[in-house]
Amino acid sequence: MSQITKVVIPAAGLGTRFLPATKAQPKEMLPIVDKPAIQYVIEEAIRNGLTNLLVITGRGKRSIEDHFDESFELEQLLSDTGRAKELDIVRGIAKLGNIHYIRQGRPLGLGHAVLGAKAHVGNDPFVTMLADDIMTEDSDLLARMLQLHHETGFSVLSLMQVPREQIHLYGCAAVVEEPNSRLRVVSVVEKPDPRDAPSNLAITGRYLFTPQIFDAIEATPSGKNGEFQLTDAIELLSQSQPVFGVVFQQGRYDVGDKLDYLRAVVEMALQRDDIGPAFAAELRNIMAREFETS
Repeated sequence: MSQITKVVIPAAGLGTRFLPATKAQPKEMLPIVDKPAIQYVIEEAIRNGLTNLLVITGRGKRSIEDHFDESFELEQLLSDTGRAKELDIVRGIAKLGNIHYIRQGRPLGLGHAVLGAKAHVGNDPFVTMLADDIMTEDSDLLARMLQLHHETGFSVLSLMQVPREQIHLYGCAAVVEEPNSRLRVVSVVEKPDPRDAPSNLAITGRYLFTPQIFDAIEATPSGKNGEFQLTDAIELLSQSQPVFGVVFQQGRYDVGDKLDYLRAVVEMALQRDDIGPAFAAELRNIMAREFETS
């Protein structure tokens, strides 16, 4: 089985959870310390051998393309002023991978965005990575998913246990454990009522698909607001071929959520050698002041 190299990154959403910051700025470009969120996702893809990247963009998302393009004027300025470290960083961004872009004309759901990649992907299996979901550098989630696909040849979903009262925020998977300890997904449902949810396993922002997912999306009727739900297509796909799951628990940030975004900024800043110690001291000072006034 040949190595998977193609990845699709949907990035056409309007980012309404982060208004007004996302009124004129893509949510994918919100910085986590000093690096935009989507760059973390692309770097994760590159670390795992996914070097052929397709980003699904939309109206007002041009800054994503500009960020990963060469910037002659900036590079010349950094070179002329002797800022070699910054110059290396800027040049490295433009060499991250083979990045392509297409536009999703109308935001008609995640399934519709993935379907837009059909011509690029062709008959190859591929990975879909949501730009809202950032994994820490030491996460082995994607590597485990790629390995499971290599062993089975079928689609793989990333699954995370969440409190049952939160399952209505996610797609939810029902699984059975096979004799080889693999988890097979037998059904999925989009944002179920916690009382009706088949499990507390939430589908998160890493998917590995066989190309048959495109047939499933095309056969899936549109739902609310004319949107095509990827979860509905996965349910249909699971009826015709096996779909497996990999469960993880640590190392994920949902940077489309304000609290988790702040957690990502704080924890990633604390982990850095250049600013971590000073930032930790500043946080201790802030907490001390809060306790004094409370």
